[in-house]
Amino acid sequence: MIPSDHFVRFYNEVFKYLEAHGGLEDYFLAISEQQEFHCLEGFKTKGLQGVYDYYVKIRREENCGLDMVMEPGCLQLIMTNCPSLSKAMDNDAGLCLRYCDHCPGWVLPVYTKAGLYIIYDLMGYDQPQCHSWILDNLEQAKQKLQEVQKTRPTAKLLKNF
Repeated sequence: MIPSDHFVRFYNEVFKYLEAHGGLEDYFLAISEQQEFHCLEGFKTKGLQGVYDYYVKIRREENCGLDMVMEPGCLQLIMTNCPSLSKAMDNDAGLCLRYCDHCPGWVLPVYTKAGLYIIYDLMGYDQPQCHSWILDNLEQAKQKLQEVQKTRPTAKLLKNF
């Protein structure tokens, strides 16, 4: 098994190569298809609770600074310290400037298939933080998007609706 420090750096190099030669978006979709085996059924059947349960496990496995706030109809994921981006940044070969795109690249399609709506605030490609809101109602998702846009008008927000 490859250690996580090496895995992240390998991923970073793959992302840089695919970005330069084409195929990065297709790669993100391939990651998404693989992730479906791990979480799609739980997201479909348990909704936001299934997402919460999945990220409890991820938080432990990846040892990340991840706060989760469950509210009626909305789960917030607040990444305060992403170890993956931190490791990729601590790399003498240089950071793929789109490294962070792999997370929304796989989660947006999975949430769409699960009937959930997401707003993803990357917060910046050079800081190991992000914030997302996963909602189970389209109208609430649209309202939350307007709220986030008001508080962070220059944010790069990604969404699946």
